[in-house]
Amino acid sequence: MTGVRRLLSRYDRTVWIRVIGTVMTTIAGFMIRPFLSLFLFDKMNGDLLVTALIIGLQPLTGLIAGLYAGGLADRYGRKPVMIAALVIEGISILGYMWADSVLSFALLTILNGIGGTLFFPAASAQVTDVVPENRRSEVFALLHTALNVGAACGPLIGVAIYKVNPNIAFMICSGAMLLYALLILWQVPETLSLELRQRAQTAKRDPQSKQPRLRFRDHKLLFYMAASSLPVSLLYTQVESVFPQHLKTQFSADYLDVFATLMTINGAMVVLCQILIAKFSERFPMQRVILIAYLLLAGTAIGYGWSNALVLFILAEVLFTLGEMMNGPQIQKAISVMAPPEQIGRYFAVFGANWGICGALGPILGAFAFLHIGGAWWYTIIAGLLVVVAFTQSRNVKQAVSGSSPTTAAHEKKDLPALS
Repeated sequence: MTGVRRLLSRYDRTVWIRVIGTVMTTIAGFMIRPFLSLFLFDKMNGDLLVTALIIGLQPLTGLIAGLYAGGLADRYGRKPVMIAALVIEGISILGYMWADSVLSFALLTILNGIGGTLFFPAASAQVTDVVPENRRSEVFALLHTALNVGAACGPLIGVAIYKVNPNIAFMICSGAMLLYALLILWQVPETLSLELRQRAQTAKRDPQSKQPRLRFRDHKLLFYMAASSLPVSLLYTQVESVFPQHLKTQFSADYLDVFATLMTINGAMVVLCQILIAKFSERFPMQRVILIAYLLLAGTAIGYGWSNALVLFILAEVLFTLGEMMNGPQIQKAISVMAPPEQIGRYFAVFGANWGICGALGPILGAFAFLHIGGAWWYTIIAGLLVVVAFTQSRNVKQAVSGSSPTTAAHEKKDLPALS
């Protein structure tokens, strides 16, 4: 009992509420997420390109909404933005049950993209608000572990439900989103300080106090880090869109079970190893950890593309899991360290735009490449991109955590700019 109390007291209550909500929603979410492309593929009468276009609407909308998501979290607070995001997602997911046309699926996907994009910059900024810098990568790792509880349990449950009636999964996922929103409303305090909210509101009302938005020339390192994350996001989008179709060419009737098994291995490994990997990674320079992570993900892409047996796909999945466990918490910590206090939400939103870009274009590019050059060569191209940017991102991270970037130096010499 003493150990449990010590663990519970190690983190702020807000962190534990986030962990509970993340587990709850991701178990439900992963019941439909891996199979949403297959669900749409069936509804679109087997048209892969139309399916990819619909899937791409979610991150494309998220990319546009992301231009405002971080600013909203910095201006009005983390809590109201997170609640609104979850409600929007819950309603849109429930709507899939009654969608029966390309237009209805497209509109619901757009709505879902807005909700998802609003949530994560505010949620990441919330962690930065309440967690000391020396424990942030640990907390991001804890949340990643919670996320993968869903990845471990959800797909296998989802396979069974998908074969019976996909609408059941949509109902469960929507209910989990709305319940999480109520949990935040009831148990989570606002973490953005009143002073920062008042300064943001003043900047909004007084044109003279407004400062320019996050411009490239003033925040180059942030944009470089986001750009160098594009190949990682591209790999992820292929896993959720083209990869099931690629597996189908290898395993025919059993591809769904293989896909669910690989995702379950990924989720189980993260649940068991993420905290340990995060603690172990803290012993080494962050830039070295990022470099190794990118090279592991490149190996994953080669494995996905050229494997022809289940054991080889499992090996590739192990490399993928190690790579994501090393990359995710460390890169999020780097963003939290380099972000000015008044622009934390906006920094996470700008960095997260790489997911929106690849999410919008990745399924379309992947579908086109899959049809014309095959999955093996397409994944080889992704592996090459990962190797190329691995060294660039390593240098970016070193610069971010050392505080040697022009942006960071400028903030040390002058007051932080007010929010626009």
